Amino acid sequence: MTVKMIDMAARDAAYAHQNSLTKPQGALGRLEDVACWFAARQGKALPDGLKVHICVFAADHGVVEEGVSAYPSVVTAEMVKNFSAGGAAINVLAKQCGASLSVVDVGVQSDISDVEGIVHAKVRAGTANIVKESAMSEWEYWQAVEVGQIQAEQAIASGANLLIAGDMGIGNTTASAALICELALIPPEKVVGRGTGISDEAYALKVSAVRRALQRAHETPTKDILRELGGLEIAAMAGFYRQAARQGVPVLLDGFISTAAALAAVAWDANIAGWMLASHVSDEQGHRLALEALGLEPLIDLKLRLGEGSGAVLLVPLLQSAIVLHRDMATFEAAGVSGSL
Repeated sequence: MTVKMIDMAARDAAYAHQNSLTKPQGALGRLEDVACWFAARQGKALPDGLKVHICVFAADHGVVEEGVSAYPSVVTAEMVKNFSAGGAAINVLAKQCGASLSVVDVGVQSDISDVEGIVHAKVRAGTANIVKESAMSEWEYWQAVEVGQIQAEQAIASGANLLIAGDMGIGNTTASAALICELALIPPEKVVGRGTGISDEAYALKVSAVRRALQRAHETPTKDILRELGGLEIAAMAGFYRQAARQGVPVLLDGFISTAAALAAVAWDANIAGWMLASHVSDEQGHRLALEALGLEPLIDLKLRLGEGSGAVLLVPLLQSAIVLHRDMATFEAAGVSGSL
């Protein structure tokens, strides 16, 4: 199944319409580009409003044993329970913007099979320590990818026309940093960040862990690097992105982990990048460089580093405004207003 083509004729028609609206050309800046971006992906000069689905994928990481995180792995399960209860930031933001939300256990270390209101799709109880061995087996890798693909397919079948993937996994900034280093060809010292706010000592351990993981996996083909260095939730997010692009539904990227998954998806097929829009640049070192490797420019910079899909969801009202302005403003001709000389 190939990635759906972007409708450039619809994009051109959208720009022509944008230039006929009662405002100086370009006066709405990047909002004009955003509206036309959605027009090209919906295949219509006047795009529909956004129906957003957020899917938070949760999993644990064996690399935590290297001392790379400020929090223990048990927090992953505790936060999934918080999502289920509606108490996390992503719950609040999803409700605010009218987005639907699902939470998927794709690899949480703890047994949370009794937690209600989430999708139970555990492939294994966390990845192996990437410093010492492959994160997951080939079978586990493709199972995690399939979990993401199924979630995207179901969301689209329910009417979503914009997808957001969120993450929850203690230790996942370490795995993401390793992926970004390998896929974007950037050295660890420019990518590895403070994650949840680790100490100087933990930061040094984190840089060392990423460097050793990269050395261990240095002969791995690009197509297998996600299996070697990634996480179960990152593999699911990459599958989520791939399925969205195959079905012609755009995705809004969140932060550091989201972008690592995006790079992994684009390593399968470069055309997937055409269905990605970058919401923000996070405060995590290396995020901007990873976005540049994807050829994407973030819309805002609020110094965020929460994950969960939170930064992307914050952008939804702005994106809705861009589309409504494009669709509902009067043209010069309809309003009887003189155009520019």
